[in-house]
Parts: sequence; structure tokens; C-alpha cells
Amino acid sequence: MKTLRDVKVGETATVVKLHGEGAVKRRIMDMGITKNVTVFVRKVAPLGDPIEVTVRNYELSLRKADAEMIEVKEA
Repeated sequence: MKTLRDVKVGETATVVKLHGEGAVKRRIMDMGITKNVTVFVRKVAPLGDPIEVTVRNYELSLRKADAEMIEVKEA
């Protein structure tokens, strides 16, 4: 299983499934990350947290813990 955390800077991936439960999953979905959406990884902070991505034409920063809950495939 490949997660959003495993995607390298400059690569694009498609969301396959969201893991997690309740409020955490809902918050990720509210940010625009849903099944079949394309995510482009723009930057990763020096220590790996947070990850900056472009999704639905806007920029979003995600914590590593949240990025690990997003299963992706190569776009």
C-alpha cells in the first residue's frame, strides 16, 4: 500500500482510499481530499513534516500522520 507520504516531491498521485475514522477522516475530506482526486506534491519540510500539496487548484499543508492515512496510486 502506497500512501501520500511515500510520494516524492514533484510527483502526482491519485487518491484510492482514505483510512482513519470519524472526525479525522471527515477533516481530510473537508480539505478536498476525496477518492479519485489528483494530488501533486509541491514541497516537503526539511524534517518531513508538513507536506505541501496542490489539490483541486489550491495549496494545502498536511501533517505526516494525515498523509499516512491517504492511500494513493501513481497518476
